[in-house]
Amino acid sequence: MGNDTILSYNNVVLRRSDLEISGEVFLNDAIIQFYFSYLQSGSSSQDVLLLPPSISFLIMNYPHSENLKDIVEPLKLREKKVVIFAINNNTNVEAEGGSHWSLLAYEKNSEVFVHHDSMGTSNKMYAEKLYRAVVGFMGECKSDSSKIRLLECPCTPQQKNGFDCGLYVTAITKVICNWYKKGDSSGLWYSEVMKLTPEMVSHMRSDIPMLIQELVAKKEGATPVEMKTTRIWNRI
Repeated sequence: MGNDTILSYNNVVLRRSDLEISGEVFLNDAIIQFYFSYLQSGSSSQDVLLLPPSISFLIMNYPHSENLKDIVEPLKLREKKVVIFAINNNTNVEAEGGSHWSLLAYEKNSEVFVHHDSMGTSNKMYAEKLYRAVVGFMGECKSDSSKIRLLECPCTPQQKNGFDCGLYVTAITKVICNWYKKGDSSGLWYSEVMKLTPEMVSHMRSDIPMLIQELVAKKEGATPVEMKTTRIWNRI
């Protein structure tokens, strides 16, 4: 069966090896991109943008800052109310790598970027690097960018091991998206994020494969009853 394609979802292609996320393993960028795409598809609002990890990495490490606008301006970031970036600490632009994921979330009304790191301030320097690269493209106009701050969230739930960082990125992203859907204008999403427990986050390790299984079943034309009883996961 090899490493064949399991699911093509929007612009994300998942292969068999991408789904091996049970146990003490990291989430790779394909799984995070898939989940971001899934959350994006579930939102009827054009005000929220979840950027694929590869785009965040490209922006953060683009070698020619004077040409960065060619990458960023088509994203229409100035039109967005919420933008979420996945951050990886990979320093090798020539190859996949890195050992830690964190999340940078922009909220337009508050004029703020918030960095959520489930391992203290491990990715702080990378968040600052991405912030510096992209802040000039945020706000209503370029002059607004000087008002936009970068904050380290003091209440980000902390992982209890060395491999759940990607799960925290997906779980916190889901919380922020739900916060925006509810239209809570009383502040940022901190109080909702604080409700996350390690147990809730760890469930993402099974919830994401179950979601993929359901999408595969739908693509294969399974009925709702068949989707509950079929063992598609045994085949993938």
